Amino acid sequence: MADRPVPAETIVGPVSAPDDVLRVEHIAKRFGPVTALRDVNLHLRKGEVLGLLGDNGAGKSTLIKIICGFQRQDSGKMFLHGKPYQPKSVDDARAHGIDTVYQDLALIDELSVYHNLALRREKVHRPIPFLANGQMKRDARRALDEIGINIPRIDVAVARLSGGQRQAIAVARTVNSDADIILLDEPLAAMGAKEGAMILDLVARLKTEGKVSIVMILHNYVHVLEACDRVSMIQDGVVALDKPTAETSVEELTEIVVEEYRRARLAEQAARGSAEQAAPGS
Repeated sequence: MADRPVPAETIVGPVSAPDDVLRVEHIAKRFGPVTALRDVNLHLRKGEVLGLLGDNGAGKSTLIKIICGFQRQDSGKMFLHGKPYQPKSVDDARAHGIDTVYQDLALIDELSVYHNLALRREKVHRPIPFLANGQMKRDARRALDEIGINIPRIDVAVARLSGGQRQAIAVARTVNSDADIILLDEPLAAMGAKEGAMILDLVARLKTEGKVSIVMILHNYVHVLEACDRVSMIQDGVVALDKPTAETSVEELTEIVVEEYRRARLAEQAARGSAEQAAPGS
């Protein structure tokens, strides 16, 4: 049975809303010969949870790293609360109210749980600048209790914890910052069902409060439809879909991915045919 015709590539253009807190337009990024992002347009509204989808290598993490100041785009513009935004560093982005949970968690194995929770936000006594370990321990315990993750001892090195516990520490550190925009790069990675449900409950609570806007990279479409207000899907370095979750479905999202594979397969077949024609003696 022949494959049915594959729709042409869709590229979502710049979109904005009156209550946008973040907007990126025509963002592109290359790493040598590899193009990570070609023309990404995305916006985030106040109090919204935006699900960011895409296959491995689609450019999701690269976009997150550009927004949080870890990398700089080659072209394109960003706007924060309606004003031009170009962070000089991760610390600069954090000073502007954007904080991130990275895919690699950015934890230091040798440090304790509570020291990791306070990393780069350490509290010190004044006027003698000694670490306020007692205060940081109390803050760490409160932060973890708010998420509902059970870590009995917060004075042990994080290297001794499970993957889910380590993920919870990274999420708790970010959620308890002063950020009004939170970027979560696969927050449910390495978590079991129970721990993941707690993180989704936390996101639901933050959404209800409406004070924080969240961009969350996820791979499970059911989680996206449950936790997010809107979904953007990145394919081959562009945003190919941008819809409220109430207007899409697991079936539609799956079909978009299938169409991408069809396009890639046809492109590979065409390239192979051209190479065979150009070969000597063909």
